[in-house]
Amino acid sequence: MKKRFILLIDFSEYSNNLIKYAYDWSTQANAELLLVHQTIVLTPGLADKEIKKSITEHTNNEAIQKLNALAKEIIPPSTKVSYFVSDNNLQLTLADLLKEPYDNIIFFQSKESKMLKKLFLGSLKVKIIDNIENIIVAIPKEITQFSNEKIFIAVTEKHPLNIAGLRDFLDLINNTNTSLTFFYLSKSKENTENTEKYLQDLSASFADRFNTSYSIHEASNPFEGINKLIKNKDSEILVVQKGSRLLTDHFFRKYLITELVYEGQFQLIILP
Repeated sequence: MKKRFILLIDFSEYSNNLIKYAYDWSTQANAELLLVHQTIVLTPGLADKEIKKSITEHTNNEAIQKLNALAKEIIPPSTKVSYFVSDNNLQLTLADLLKEPYDNIIFFQSKESKMLKKLFLGSLKVKIIDNIENIIVAIPKEITQFSNEKIFIAVTEKHPLNIAGLRDFLDLINNTNTSLTFFYLSKSKENTENTEKYLQDLSASFADRFNTSYSIHEASNPFEGINKLIKNKDSEILVVQKGSRLLTDHFFRKYLITELVYEGQFQLIILP
């Protein structure tokens, strides 16, 4: 099946960086690019149906032209790029797009300005993570190149890793000189014997394609634990999975979703 990267473009000052990042990765993954934008159509309250329709069409056409111009600055003509603009709910748009015959990955920027924090865009991204069952990539606005030298994969024994989802992600990268580290953040004095065995098995199962290792780190604060683990935020990737303890406890809901959406510092891959 063809591969497609779906880029959520909000026309912020760093939208071109997101396009550069996804395009750089697409050359490695042989993926098509689809730039998606949700318009906000402002129409007079007393306007009739035809006037509202005309304003909506004009707003959407302007957005298409803007996407086209943005892409042309970055992406060579030989690369297949498509555009989708609608004033419909973005979650519904994505649900429809994911029904099309592609292996998709959704991209958006994780780090937002203080102004955007106050708007709906940040909370909408959190809702997309919560409700869309697909691999999602969130990157800080400063990163412009895809790099996968080291990939750190968060694991818990009680919620087995989505192996199929992980393999789908790994099939999109060049495995030359790429290392995978399966890690677990334990609580103080936690018995991790079974978890260590699980980490060993995971490490062994991917050793035919990658340099693999595993580690266990005691961390009362998962956010701080991850930041200590990931040293080079430009070349290292964090992989997490929805449904694991790491993603559903109170700390994650408060920080590892909301704060990474607002203040992301590294490449983040979220598995369904």
